[in-house]
Amino acid sequence: MATVVDELNLGMEQNRFKSGIVANFPFRPRKMDDHDHSNLKTCSIYRILPKLMKKEVERNMHLLEYLHVVPMDKIGIPKFIPKLEKKHGEIENPNLIYQASDQIYIHIYTDKNDVRNFYIPIEPTLLTGVDLLLKEVEVKLVDFLTEIDFDPEDKEEKERILKEALKEICVITNGRKVDDFIENEEGILKLFMRNKNNGKNGHHIYVTREQYKALEYAIIRDKVGLGVLEPYIRDKHIEDITCNGLGPIFIEHKVFKGLKSIIEFREEETLNKFIIRLAERIGKPITYKDPIVDATLPDGSRINIVFGNDVSKNGSNFTIRKFNETPFSVLQVIESGAMDYMIAGYLWLLISEGMSGFICGETASGKTTSLNAITAFISPDAKIVSIEDTPELQVPHKNWTREVTRGSTRGGSLGEGSGSDVTMFDLLKAALRQRPNYILVGEIRGVEGNIAFQAMQTGHPVMSTFHAATVEKLIQRLTAEPISVPKTYIDNLNFVLIQSAVRRPDGRLVRRVLSVNEIVGYNPQKGGVSFIEAFSWDPVTDSFVFGAYGSSYLLEQKIATRLGIPTNKKKVIYEEVEKRAKILQKLHEEGITNFYDFFNTLAKIRKSGMLKIEF
Repeated sequence: MATVVDELNLGMEQNRFKSGIVANFPFRPRKMDDHDHSNLKTCSIYRILPKLMKKEVERNMHLLEYLHVVPMDKIGIPKFIPKLEKKHGEIENPNLIYQASDQIYIHIYTDKNDVRNFYIPIEPTLLTGVDLLLKEVEVKLVDFLTEIDFDPEDKEEKERILKEALKEICVITNGRKVDDFIENEEGILKLFMRNKNNGKNGHHIYVTREQYKALEYAIIRDKVGLGVLEPYIRDKHIEDITCNGLGPIFIEHKVFKGLKSIIEFREEETLNKFIIRLAERIGKPITYKDPIVDATLPDGSRINIVFGNDVSKNGSNFTIRKFNETPFSVLQVIESGAMDYMIAGYLWLLISEGMSGFICGETASGKTTSLNAITAFISPDAKIVSIEDTPELQVPHKNWTREVTRGSTRGGSLGEGSGSDVTMFDLLKAALRQRPNYILVGEIRGVEGNIAFQAMQTGHPVMSTFHAATVEKLIQRLTAEPISVPKTYIDNLNFVLIQSAVRRPDGRLVRRVLSVNEIVGYNPQKGGVSFIEAFSWDPVTDSFVFGAYGSSYLLEQKIATRLGIPTNKKKVIYEEVEKRAKILQKLHEEGITNFYDFFNTLAKIRKSGMLKIEF
């Protein structure tokens, strides 16, 4: 594993190739003057800013420096948004700034010639003189860290060591000028020459507090984080980050939908070096021999990398699918319009009674989000085993065993001689011996599907995601090679939820549950599998219809029978769905929408006896 010193040396070498990564602004940036912008009383730009923006530039001076290069006489003053909301995505020609993290801001600016607007990261490294200071700091860090015997193996340790080294190297002037070293680049170079022999082993560099914060950010970003991608990773409003080769980075945003970043790769050599470094940073080295990598980033995001132009005609590329640290709760899914309270109440009853189900749909339809959300309906005292290729599922239960597949001995974090493959099939077989109350499978797409149905047959409820657009397509794939589930076994699967990303009349792309279906079983007369559409989505009214009210197979034949509800009192089971829907609506009104708070509240409701069905 590379040490921090190795990474610093490599980073310095790669500085020569930074010209291949450019910021292509949608406007002609104004030239910074020599005025001291840290003196807010005399700053002309500061004086014309709205109150909210003034508070922000007082906290982070690099935001003010960015505003100095924005031609506000032509595009106007960007509006600062303290809290980004869905309504801001409806602005026709956006020109606004929001905060992505403590030090990172994002400028969303309209492109009148394209459906994708501009995404402009504003980082602390914009501060005057930081680029030159950073080069000097990197040199001194190498000298400083060479004297220390260490080989950190995790991100936190690397970050700690770098921060401690930076403290030793830098002296903060507390706002005082040192020979006017922030006035111009020539002054900075003079200061470097003067300070070469200052301090212990000549490591001291004099900086302002703002410059120190910017240097710390840049060092951690480039040596521990993901370099130019760091603003995108830290922005919780981003869903997908895509680099298709040379050109801009594209973004799928939760509020502004499709955007294009001003950051572009202009040279193939630069892009390839960045891709190689990115793969090494996540512990999955990539080569021309093994040009494809699937991995998980430290924040849980999923990354796919393809290296070289022999397998990708546009050259090396990567896609990052981001996931929230805290998953969406069912109430937040309802808030988005993907389902309603009745569907959620219905699923709550089915899952709490041990029904098996698949969440189906195309890529990026929200399958994993929905599966994560409905796991809160599993009994809080249940033992859960999850099985995945790439860790994406989040389960709120304490008794949760999380299994992940392992690749073969090809490079990567496992290293040489790390052992053979451990597949989904292997883990699913192992899970059957662990006496789980529920088995969750990240995605079924191969022979593990057959084992999943065997698990259902032996009384182990299973939930999973599956790529299929309809119930018919799902059954076709399940019964064909390589899954090969006999049609007579299909009724072990109880419900199928079909989800999709659909285009609304106003042009918005939204996620909706198109239908919730109940699997009845194999019909030998027709030679097919019968199912009932319990819920359906009405695109005209953008609402959901409970079509199986009064005729639900699962509610009447499965759950009511199991609970001992007489046939003449079947209405009780539908009233239970309505009761649960009202409970969910009440919790929503009370603001209990956080994933874990919601789960804990459901556990208290269950313990209180409120869910007892009386008949």
